[in-house]
Amino acid sequence: MKVVNLKQAILQAWKERWSDYQWAVNIKKNCPKGVTWDYLNLAEALLEQAMIGPSPNPLILSYLKYAVSSQMVSYSSVLTAISKVRPFKTTVFLRGIQYPDDFSPFSQFDDFSRELCVKALLEIMDMFSHRLSCHGKAEECIGLCRALLGSMVWLLQGCAWYCERLREAGTPAGGENSLRACQERLENLMKSTKNRALVHIARLEEQASWTNVEQALMKLTESLSAVTSQNLRGRLDECVSLVKSIPQMLSIQSDPPLHSSFPSVHAFIMLEGTMNLTGETQPLVDQLMMIKRMQRIPTPLFVLEIWKACFTGLIESPEGTEELKWTAFTFLKIPQVLLKLKKYPQGEKDFMEDVSMAFEYLLKLTPLLDKADQRCNCDCLSLLLQECNKLGLLSDTNTTNLTAKREYAPRLRTAENANIQPNPGLILRAEPTVTNILKTVDADHSKSPEGLLGVLGHMLSGKSLDLLLAAAAATGKLKSFARKFIKLNEFPKHITGEGSKSASVRALLFDISFLMLCHVVQTYGSEVILSDPSPSGESPFFETWLQTCMPVEGKALNPEHPCFRPESGKVEGLVTLLNTSTEMKLVQMKWHEICLSTPAAILEVLNAWENGVLSVEAVQRITDNIKGKVCSMAICAVAWLVAHVRMLGLDEREKPQTMIRQLMTPLYGENTLQFYNERMVIMSSIMEHMCADVFQQTGLSLRPPVEGQEPIPYRNLLPPRQPIHQALHSQFRSVLNKGWVDSQALHLFESLLHMGGVFWFTSNLVKELLKETRKEWASRVVELLYSIFCLDTHQITLALLGHILPNLLTNPAHWHSLADPPGKALAKLSVWCALSSYSSQHKGQVSAHQRKRQREDIEDYSSLFPLDDTQPSKLMRLLSSNEDEPVFLSSPVDRTMSSSLSASQLHTVNMKDPLNRVLANLFLLISSILGSKTAGPHTQFVQSFLEECVECVEQGSRGSILQFMPFTMVSELVKLPALAKPRVVLSITDLTLPLGRRVAAKAISAL
Repeated sequence: MKVVNLKQAILQAWKERWSDYQWAVNIKKNCPKGVTWDYLNLAEALLEQAMIGPSPNPLILSYLKYAVSSQMVSYSSVLTAISKVRPFKTTVFLRGIQYPDDFSPFSQFDDFSRELCVKALLEIMDMFSHRLSCHGKAEECIGLCRALLGSMVWLLQGCAWYCERLREAGTPAGGENSLRACQERLENLMKSTKNRALVHIARLEEQASWTNVEQALMKLTESLSAVTSQNLRGRLDECVSLVKSIPQMLSIQSDPPLHSSFPSVHAFIMLEGTMNLTGETQPLVDQLMMIKRMQRIPTPLFVLEIWKACFTGLIESPEGTEELKWTAFTFLKIPQVLLKLKKYPQGEKDFMEDVSMAFEYLLKLTPLLDKADQRCNCDCLSLLLQECNKLGLLSDTNTTNLTAKREYAPRLRTAENANIQPNPGLILRAEPTVTNILKTVDADHSKSPEGLLGVLGHMLSGKSLDLLLAAAAATGKLKSFARKFIKLNEFPKHITGEGSKSASVRALLFDISFLMLCHVVQTYGSEVILSDPSPSGESPFFETWLQTCMPVEGKALNPEHPCFRPESGKVEGLVTLLNTSTEMKLVQMKWHEICLSTPAAILEVLNAWENGVLSVEAVQRITDNIKGKVCSMAICAVAWLVAHVRMLGLDEREKPQTMIRQLMTPLYGENTLQFYNERMVIMSSIMEHMCADVFQQTGLSLRPPVEGQEPIPYRNLLPPRQPIHQALHSQFRSVLNKGWVDSQALHLFESLLHMGGVFWFTSNLVKELLKETRKEWASRVVELLYSIFCLDTHQITLALLGHILPNLLTNPAHWHSLADPPGKALAKLSVWCALSSYSSQHKGQVSAHQRKRQREDIEDYSSLFPLDDTQPSKLMRLLSSNEDEPVFLSSPVDRTMSSSLSASQLHTVNMKDPLNRVLANLFLLISSILGSKTAGPHTQFVQSFLEECVECVEQGSRGSILQFMPFTMVSELVKLPALAKPRVVLSITDLTLPLGRRVAAKAISAL
């Protein structure tokens, strides 16, 4: 007859004194088939019977030991039973007595007075605690996690109980022995990273259960003072530290690198200072923190690298506007960046101490500081220290000490520069002036605009405009600045009965605001104006003219566009006015209409000149009239002439180019409007930028060279008559040998990126990386390439992860190039790019210099990487092309939920986004490589890629690129020795999801 009641079966075995072998044979015969012993709670039943009485029953314990040894019961069920059992103090429970069915000695353990029972339980734990594992289903592995957590709580409570007993007077020495026994078992369990990882999963699976751990830790910590043995107390402290470290086990990073130079930080700061002064501060801070975290850079060295890049930029920047931009970046923007960095967790050290230490290091770079001081004609470090002190980045004491250490500053004042005011001081004074000007422009000037005209006139004098614009750009006020001047440019549209004085004021307001806006666009990009549309909904005149009529670098205009063809009546009237009058009239003139009609009038004049109707003198008189009063007319005329000249052959360009020169030459008459010379200087600069490309094509100069006047910076950097492939190679080698990227190199790389396209640019630079066979140089290339790729991180990442890597991984002919060290370096670069691009996209942050680039004309990523199961993927077809080696992910149709499910599919991730699609397909490709039978350099690359992911990914964040990894890939990963580590498994699985925890538990339990 089948015995269903385990208690009765165990009791019968004890009465008849069966051996452990006999017991196992008989119980297997008499219990139902197809039911596991864990399901019947065999371990719990045996312990229940063994622990009744003054001491443990050795015979029943032998049955449990046999069950453990023969794997009749799982380790998790035994651990669970041990952590629940309660040895009773009383001896009224006798062996052989049948107790009621609802009676059980199992409850939460809170009494360790029966030392013999505790010793027996610890001996059972010793049988398997050193080889805990589980190869069953995911639920069984989760059960092992819970059991380990329960055992840890039980041991902590035992240690606390015995510590408390030691307080009592006359406690026998056996109390310390029992404490030592519990401590040794706790240490053996917790010193294993695998066991701590499993406990970590259990903590996330049942958040409330960790409260028991915290309470037990608190009791143990309070009782430790009773332990007289220093050795035992020290070991107990170590156990407490191990348990407390479990929640933070994923945040423990490897040791930081030993080198003190970080080219990627330096190059990124150079890029931002040169090309993105107008960018918002927060994306810059986030990107810097990303670099710091990925490379594990200590904070003092990180801040030092930022300052080194700023001083380098100051020293090498071209004179004029670029120098002012770098000065504003260094003295206004970077202190604000550091202020935001201060809010991020920095570890144990105070951020102010780190900044102070960075300045200490900077003081040792005397040649760098001396050169910067000579360039700026002031003590740059002292000014920076004062700014940092104002923002609370340095204490008063540190500021004073650091300033005093810079005692060997070079003599700055010489006969040549004695009267020149230093740019840093001017920039720092310009910042509050910007705020005042914004308030002034915002006021109502409809009744007396003359006062506003005086303010605008002062802005035009000398380098005031560039100073104010640089300060506004560095402090994030340039968009507001531009918006105010667009509004001011609209003001002269409204004409009431006016005399000659008010007409001239109105003309000047229109002209000066137009010139300023053109200068802003050429210096800081059209994004400053176009990214913040007019709130009224109606496009202002300047926005319309900018989008359709203004030539900017990289943009070709159609001279036949309707914007250049206004009403014929207005054009004829303007031509007649220009040809017959000695000067332009001002009263009742609608200047925005005049500007829109000027291109068509210039076309009429040019046709008349080319057909012999007008003489050179007549054309000169007309161009003098155009530029004589309002410079904006001349700019509109040149804008059209530039578009027209581009469409002509070289032999047809002479007369249009002559007209451009005539329009650029200033008049020296007395009948000009106020601030004419200042307006002409800005007008000439605007025209020079417009015409530079057109005149370069014919080899002609726009005007005679002026001594002391610098050419347009960063223009025409590409070497003539040299293939762009060779130019890219030579420039990159130059940068690599130097060890850092300067501003000129960045502009050259940007020109090559525009000219060759994203795929060409990325592919050729990756080839440069794969040439490096020395580990140190490969690492340097990675840092330099990462910073160069910041020119357009998103598009370059799509090309790298969506095209270049799949091609290298799926083509056996390319596998040799993925061998270490270049293969490992490429894996690191790929992870850095993926993380940066995903992070910035996740936060909706794209810098201005990336937004202004046109999107690459490449194959649509939605069709290239379809994730819809109704259509086969090109990538999947490529992977399954080898019939001899079937891949379990051969096509999306074959992908079942269990094989392709990833964390991204369980979170709300937009899979229509190109980057998300590329990442999902890259991880499918990696999964198939791990599941294939062929190993080689491509397998090593995959291992390096995932190792770098684990090192770099910010733990606890949902927005990780690892969420695109199929869950089934985890079981393949642990087959690689380098990745068969508990911390790796915890890092690559999304532990916020129940499925992720089960996958992690199963993988770690099998290690």
